[in-house]
Amino acid sequence: MRAFLFTTLLLAPLAAVQAADSATPRDDAAWLREKGQMIFHDAFEREEDGNLAKAIGNGCNSATADRVPQIKMADLDDGILKIASASKEAGHAAHIHHEAGFTDGGAVVRFRFPGLSTGESLQLGYVDRELKGVHAGHLCYGILSQTSITLIDHKTGAMNLEIRKLREDYLARKEKPPADFEAMLNSKKVVVPWKADTEWHELVLVTEGDEMRLSLDGKMLVSHHSEGYAHPMKRWFSFLVPNTVWIDDVKIWKVK
Repeated sequence: MRAFLFTTLLLAPLAAVQAADSATPRDDAAWLREKGQMIFHDAFEREEDGNLAKAIGNGCNSATADRVPQIKMADLDDGILKIASASKEAGHAAHIHHEAGFTDGGAVVRFRFPGLSTGESLQLGYVDRELKGVHAGHLCYGILSQTSITLIDHKTGAMNLEIRKLREDYLARKEKPPADFEAMLNSKKVVVPWKADTEWHELVLVTEGDEMRLSLDGKMLVSHHSEGYAHPMKRWFSFLVPNTVWIDDVKIWKVK
């Protein structure tokens, strides 16, 4: 039975995965404006109300804030959401989300690494907490580090509970996972080089069918095909910040 489960998990996802797309770059911000409907906008022109989960306001929820109510992790300052995660104290990176609700669509985010901490990074993407069989409903993300950009399908990859269990079993037995298992996990993501700076940038992260694409300042930098991107309900748009990031403006668009 275990062998059958292992084979099913490996072969079914691999059949649906494609490499990073090399098609002609497109203007996804224009695609959202022309084909979609804006369902959320926040320019952060207000003051936060304390340090707890709903302190940011406008429907934003800081899921980790209540763990460390004595520490301010989200400061609204002159129209900028300044995130400074108390990751060590909270036992988790700062996690801020807002309702979304689309199949195809995306988010447009103006952000900056302020250079206040070492190794600043930003993970942003989509969550469906109602989805069973996936840890915390994590669907798919774009991840910007100081040296690279990653697109990753968690729904049919590392956050799938059956796949997580297999990985944990290998670790418990101190065994190296089989090459085909590692190849399956690697097929769920694509990584491209990128050099971070401390300037403001406009980021666009969209899903269309089984494809996710990330653009910066009007240029599409990376795309990837994987079946998890086609999940029919991206209920939340989510930021995960382990250190410091500034956010100036967020728009969420629904195409369908």
